[in-house]
Amino acid sequence: MNWYDYIFMIMSVIVIILCLLQGGKTEGASGAITGGGLNVFVKTKERGSERVIAILTYIVVIIFFIFAVLIQVLGDGAGAASSTTSAL
Repeated sequence: MNWYDYIFMIMSVIVIILCLLQGGKTEGASGAITGGGLNVFVKTKERGSERVIAILTYIVVIIFFIFAVLIQVLGDGAGAASSTTSAL
């Protein structure tokens, strides 16, 4: 394993933790049964710590995606080119 594999695993754990820290935006199945979900289309905004966690999640996911693409292009690109030429 290379150094960027360890960074990639750490970033994936951070993304999972940030997603789990976010609160649910709906009442779930119990609200549908009891009739509590009548304000489905009301837009609610995050405030305080929820907003910070949401912004951090967006930032970390974007960095995660860019890092995944860079690993694929830089790390796997040379290996794929050499494997296709050796197969010929």
